[in-house]
Amino acid sequence: MTPPPGAAAFLDANGWAGARILPLAGDASFRRYFRAVEGERRAILMDAPPAHEDPRPFIAVAQWLAERGFAAPAILASDLDQGFVLLEDFGDDRLREAADAAPDAEQALYEPAIDLLVALRHYPAGPLPPYDRAVLTREADLFVDWYCPAVGIEPDREGWYAAWDAVFHYCIPAEPVTVLRDYHAENLMLVGPTRSLGLLDFQDALAGHPAYDLVSLLQDARRDVDPAIEQAMLARYGAATGVDEDFLHAYHVLGAQRNAKILGIFTRLWKRDGKPRFPTLCPRVWTYIERDLAQPVLAPVAQWFDANVPPDLRGDPLALSA
Repeated sequence: MTPPPGAAAFLDANGWAGARILPLAGDASFRRYFRAVEGERRAILMDAPPAHEDPRPFIAVAQWLAERGFAAPAILASDLDQGFVLLEDFGDDRLREAADAAPDAEQALYEPAIDLLVALRHYPAGPLPPYDRAVLTREADLFVDWYCPAVGIEPDREGWYAAWDAVFHYCIPAEPVTVLRDYHAENLMLVGPTRSLGLLDFQDALAGHPAYDLVSLLQDARRDVDPAIEQAMLARYGAATGVDEDFLHAYHVLGAQRNAKILGIFTRLWKRDGKPRFPTLCPRVWTYIERDLAQPVLAPVAQWFDANVPPDLRGDPLALSA
């Protein structure tokens, strides 16, 4: 987490001369984050190496959200040639740690996150690529491309495509909304004295089904969400929006699709990128996907998993491959 060359000059040129650059975080991508500290001022420096990352989608979605009253960080400065973006600092108070520290307050902490998705649903999707069958299929394929080989499975790919093809129609909405795609407790900041929600990590937003961000929040790969909380939050969302059975079908299909994708991504982060922490999260993801596969709407996909992935190969792929 050494600051990249050019970071100090970028800050100097944008009114932050002499600011200290403190390491803050990396994520599953090539992006890194630092905190710029100058006197009492704070800002976040995003380092998005141009060879690997393009910060322009993040900037565009941040502006779209801010124009509609959602708390995306303000863009203070940018240098796209170097991949630098200077952002408003939302602090360190994340929903993740707040919920972990106060289990009795978990439902109260999650309720505003549900209400934000209700509000987001009121707007037509931004100018974004569609979250269509092709994207859903390509993402799901990460499971058969990475997880299955890692644990010694040769999957039935023809059956895989047929199973998903039978259920993906639930996931194509008549009226798409902006889907943030990484809407979970580690990307939701509690900002200021009122602890209002601040949004992060939305650069991969697409125009798709409103159930997707609900799944991202309530079947969180990085922390356990109690099934009772999941059901209570689905009920809260449903009471505010009047969703029907087809919406719940979409929720579970997208849950299975997202969790299959995550199992593939976490395996890839270990196998390709040398990040062995991520496979340890896979048992939790299996808990979620099996919860979704138990729904009758997912019978074709559940049958494929039963035929291809025995119970003793559903877990941490690093440990299973040892």
